[in-house]
Amino acid sequence: MTKSRTLLRIDPIGCRAHGLCAEGLPELIHLDEWGYPVLRGDEVPPSLVAEARRAAAACPTLAMRLRRDPAGQ
Repeated sequence: MTKSRTLLRIDPIGCRAHGLCAEGLPELIHLDEWGYPVLRGDEVPPSLVAEARRAAAACPTLAMRLRRDPAGQ
């Protein structure tokens, strides 16, 4: 059985520092002093995938993205 992981990415050019991602996923994202997101790692634990999807959907500029990555690739 192949195990895949979910990766979180923020497009720094597309982000406009609305901060909704950090509100929706505080376990993995905090905001810097200007309000831009800083990730605590890029892999989303399986227990937080649903919250990460909601946070990505809430981003008004679609700068937050989730990607499935087969393990080891």
